[in-house]
Amino acid sequence: MIQDIFPSRLVNRFEACKMAPSDALVITDGDGKLLVNTDGGEVHFPEGAAAAELIDSAVYLFSLDERRYFLAAEDVCGNGSVPADGCGESDSASVAAGLQKDGYAFRTLRELRDLCIGKEVYAAFTAFHLWRWYRDNRFCGRCGGALAHSATERALVCPACGNTIYPRINPAVIVGVTKGDSILLTKYRRGFGHNALVAGFTEIGETLEETVAREVMEETGVRVRNIRYYKSQPWGMAQDVLVGFYCDADGDGEIHMDENELKYAEWVRREDIILQPNNLSLTNEMMRMFKEGQQ
Repeated sequence: MIQDIFPSRLVNRFEACKMAPSDALVITDGDGKLLVNTDGGEVHFPEGAAAAELIDSAVYLFSLDERRYFLAAEDVCGNGSVPADGCGESDSASVAAGLQKDGYAFRTLRELRDLCIGKEVYAAFTAFHLWRWYRDNRFCGRCGGALAHSATERALVCPACGNTIYPRINPAVIVGVTKGDSILLTKYRRGFGHNALVAGFTEIGETLEETVAREVMEETGVRVRNIRYYKSQPWGMAQDVLVGFYCDADGDGEIHMDENELKYAEWVRREDIILQPNNLSLTNEMMRMFKEGQQ
């Protein structure tokens, strides 16, 4: 899966630090596309040395092994998020234009997922997660004041009322519903075009197990039993933590598909399962585990 980068390690603890010329720089186009070079099927971020005018105002994100990653400050405030020291003094658009002449291009996470392999894909997803949080939190939801960066933790603080906002993480479930030697496969009505499993977000006041039963019923009309946890996965594309469960169909498993959500929902035998084109997702691993008789 995307987070399986051992022996490498993502270090996500907060650090109050300045960017160095050898650190990786994350620049977006304002819509979430990341400026990267994808030569050799790997993701390459520009270094601070290629954008000296952005170094002093860049915001620290995380480290991958010994390499640190920073977000261009204009992607924190200039494109619609948190005010930060130095915002407006440098121009990430002009830096990006220069880097594009050297082989860099703006890519969506879906493009990186399809084109590339390696630990830097995980870095891209995690950087996107944090960029989106910064973009979506310019002002305090309590009093409307402009937010500022905390000096002690990864948080946004309102100087006016003291309200503190932490990075958003959405809990969601991935569900492998089984019936004998078959599993319930779906395809979304829009977006991702490959085989998937039933999935959905946890609602207010709901346990993860209740989410499993509700989502399967809402999308396919199938009742379930024997719900059991499998594994979880961070998924920065949607600010998620995905929680995987297997369960059994309760009854005959007759499908009544929600056509607004899905364009396909069928019971598929192990040997007939067509997997996704890469091994980055929890969904694909769960389908593969069932296909290989390990679930």
